[in-house]
Amino acid sequence: MTTVLRPIDGRNWREAIKLDVAPDQRVFVASNVYSIAESKFEPEAVPMGIYAGDTMVGFLMFGVSGDEMWVWRLMIDHRHQRRGYGRAAMSALVDDLHAMGHQEIFVSYEPENAVAAQLYASLGFEDTGRIEDGEIVVRLVVDSQTGGG
Repeated sequence: MTTVLRPIDGRNWREAIKLDVAPDQRVFVASNVYSIAESKFEPEAVPMGIYAGDTMVGFLMFGVSGDEMWVWRLMIDHRHQRRGYGRAAMSALVDDLHAMGHQEIFVSYEPENAVAAQLYASLGFEDTGRIEDGEIVVRLVVDSQTGGG
């Protein structure tokens, strides 16, 4: 099933706030209700639903911080994890951001989040050596020939 990204708007925000990670993952990502609220006060933040067909299976948010393009949030609902949706969503986002002219994409994660570390490394993100707010910062340089994956 194809994974697509759709903007969070007046039609689907309630669906997004019903999504949740497993209890032991909640320390790694802000709630979707917080992220959607944040997007209303941070004009550069773009919240997106991750869909498998007509079902929203996850949430992500991206935006510019300083002069860098960042993935601010990525979560897959606990009922839909381990099906490749996170990888597919990140690949689609990288392709979209590259098409918009972004050559570098940053994301950060908690050092204890081994799943995130593995996912981002497998997508080609490399450690920058930076730590921000206690999180490891990784960067993907998007090659014009390869795109995001």
